[in-house]
Amino acid sequence: MGRSSSRQRTGRRSAAKSKPSKSITSPTVVRRIKPYEILDEAGLVAVEDTAERILSEVGVEIRDDEPSLELFREAGAQVSGTRVRFEPGMCRSIIQASAPSKFTQHARNPERSVEIGGDNIVFVPAYGAPFVRASDIERRYARLEDFETIVKLAYLTPHMHHSGGTVCEPTDIPVSKRHLDMVHAHLRLSDKPYMGGVTSGERAEDSIRMTEIVFGEKFVSENCCVLGLINVNSPLVLDGTMLAALRVYAAAGQGTVITPFVIGGAGGPVTSAGMLAQSLAETLVGIALTQLVRPGVPVIFGYLSTGLNMKSGAPVRYDETWKCFLAAGQLARRLGVPYRCGSATSAAKLPDYQAGLESALNFEAALLSGAHFMIHASGNVEGGLCVDLDKLLLDCEMLGMAARFAGGVDTSQAALAFDAIKEAGPGGNFLVTAHTLERYRDAFFAADLFDTTPYEHWRDAGELTSTEQARTRRLALLNAYEPPPMDQSIADALDDFVRTRKSELPDSFV
Repeated sequence: MGRSSSRQRTGRRSAAKSKPSKSITSPTVVRRIKPYEILDEAGLVAVEDTAERILSEVGVEIRDDEPSLELFREAGAQVSGTRVRFEPGMCRSIIQASAPSKFTQHARNPERSVEIGGDNIVFVPAYGAPFVRASDIERRYARLEDFETIVKLAYLTPHMHHSGGTVCEPTDIPVSKRHLDMVHAHLRLSDKPYMGGVTSGERAEDSIRMTEIVFGEKFVSENCCVLGLINVNSPLVLDGTMLAALRVYAAAGQGTVITPFVIGGAGGPVTSAGMLAQSLAETLVGIALTQLVRPGVPVIFGYLSTGLNMKSGAPVRYDETWKCFLAAGQLARRLGVPYRCGSATSAAKLPDYQAGLESALNFEAALLSGAHFMIHASGNVEGGLCVDLDKLLLDCEMLGMAARFAGGVDTSQAALAFDAIKEAGPGGNFLVTAHTLERYRDAFFAADLFDTTPYEHWRDAGELTSTEQARTRRLALLNAYEPPPMDQSIADALDDFVRTRKSELPDSFV
């Protein structure tokens, strides 16, 4: 039989296998393994002390945001124009007085609410890429339809716990209105937790209003229902755009993820220790501000860094970045707040060997760092500039494996299997023991897209690559997609809000 016929037959089988399940798996991964600690006590103290020196001797710039300057001034910081300096230990004491070590982000489907912190790990899609591609889609600027596709895929896969935020930039929608369509998509197309707009205080307000329509104003006032990802402009600049959004989310009792992005050799030092110290200083300021706005409001310690290829100027996420992921996790634990880390990102241009290797090694470092909230858990290529829709699903296979790994080793009497060993005996066979028959369905992780069959089976099935398998699964999932139910009156109110706000806002692509 010809290869094309075999592929068609295999495609039909894969489509049947790919129908999404209506059941809900665990809304988080529960970690049973200890994080890896790369720094000893002396190393941690050295990084922390340097961060405090940065804050006291150099300070940070608070640009175009007088309300934030006033909050710091009232708290006792030294404010000179837009430069703010802090006495050693000041930001840390503010944070440790009120920031929670863990919190719940509620989903509109309560079964999908996630606890962030403690022993929990939440996998979150890619964030912010302006481009998309797939094996059947030529690389192009992302559109709203691509945004909606990613939200649907994140909803359908059991390995993703969160709908994410700006899962790609829908560049066909004006910037001034884009946040409305993005939050609308998260709320209508998924019932998992999500992140809102952060590109202005007004857009953050819109995100909260939409959240209130769905969850109820009183419920939102008492619970975290939406997160905002707040980026620091490294080195040592917190700008008014992000700070306005931070203050809106914090004032409303909603969570924020405070994340510097230090590029070694450009936006920060070239050494791991230097990147860590600068990033810690920046993070301390952002987290402290949330607690000054509203003590006790949920907040996540974010870390993201990359090296720089000193020949080409291209970002690289290799050895020094992995070390930083691990060390930043230790710093977050000492501060006592949940930790966010990046994960399955690659500089590759498509899902090839480089993409798999870089994604796996980056993800492993993030997993072992003790991260609680893992943005960029699937789909990234080009260092985060592009989402590959096939890689998104391939990476989800890695998330499923990681969940099993993070669960640790079961050493109960049933798992130790003495009776099975006795039943099989020397030279015996475990395939027919009662122990195996009770457990074979889920004894090991079964990947849908990675071929583990003998060569002859793979050949006769059409010699499909993993990317081809992923494309077949993606199309089948999207074909079978059904939106989660929403009360019609709520859906109408949400539609009306988006329509009204769009009519009030000018079209602007800047």
